Amino acid sequence: MKKIVIHSGYIKLDSFLKLADCVSTGGMAKALLQEGLVAVNGEREERRGRKLYPGDKVEVQGEGVFEVEGETSEA
Repeated sequence: MKKIVIHSGYIKLDSFLKLADCVSTGGMAKALLQEGLVAVNGEREERRGRKLYPGDKVEVQGEGVFEVEGETSEA
């Protein structure tokens, strides 16, 4: 499982797919989702705007499993 660090409280699924290098454009993300190739926390997801939070797991057929990780601040 690959961990993808986000720098805010959440990230939208289409942006996450780009950050994880699964797609290079929003249009490609839309097509991937419409084909049913993406699952969030074990459930198929088709909404590009689905908000992902630290701890969520995203599985992309042909690409692998990714976990959303929040940015840690060291004081």
